[in-house]
Amino acid sequence: MASQWESLLKNLGAWQGSFTRFSTQGQLLEDIKSVVSFEGLNENKTMRQVVHREGQEDLVLEYSSLAKSILFFENGAFSQGSIQLAPFTEFGAELGLIYKNRRVRLVQLFDKNGQLDKLTLIREHLAGTEPVENPPLSVNDLLGEWRGEAITIYPDWRSPETYSSTLKLHLDDTGRLVQSLTFGERTITSTATIKGSIIHFDQDPQKQVQVLLLPNGASATSPLQVKLRQPLFLEVGWLIQPNLRQRMVRTYNDKGEWVSLTLVTEKKV
Repeated sequence: MASQWESLLKNLGAWQGSFTRFSTQGQLLEDIKSVVSFEGLNENKTMRQVVHREGQEDLVLEYSSLAKSILFFENGAFSQGSIQLAPFTEFGAELGLIYKNRRVRLVQLFDKNGQLDKLTLIREHLAGTEPVENPPLSVNDLLGEWRGEAITIYPDWRSPETYSSTLKLHLDDTGRLVQSLTFGERTITSTATIKGSIIHFDQDPQKQVQVLLLPNGASATSPLQVKLRQPLFLEVGWLIQPNLRQRMVRTYNDKGEWVSLTLVTEKKV
């Protein structure tokens, strides 16, 4: 296994793109051009990170170790965010996927009452390479059977786990989306209503989850409200090619503690 620091180094270079902010209903609020650069100093033992957003002051960070709130996969994909859901505090996370010369990052933030509040999609390509923009994700893109390999890593540093997964999606006679997810020995089936670019898993009034279909083949999955004593997960999806998709899931237990991070790479059968 590559070390966490070696995995961070997969992000070296200048990433050009934009920070696009959406309402929780998927309306585009603003789009700001950006360049985020990672430069290794001191024989790559120190990282200098500069976040440049048009019309804003640059954010410059230098660090030689990683916070407890962030984990990397070997390919450079990562997530950072809250390690604990607590009462009357803001909560959220960033989930970042990487494929060749492209990155898709998603920031999901909840307000002090636990309501989903802000969503930012960051689409980037390495400077000097051709940008590729996929079409916005649609429900039809997702229908069918997806078989994947998942790897789960843990903030307590125990050994990663790998397993296969199967995701099946179809529309029933009433137009509801039926999702069946199998991983290891478990199968979870759920249904959702579709309204424009929002897929709403509304079977359980206490645990309402929405999937927002976004530009560049991306999707954001989040609870509409995070609640104490209730497990939850945040997810970003990215349809990289019509038959290739990646998903990253950041999972919290019923005590509100961040417990795992899973990266799924799946192909349409």
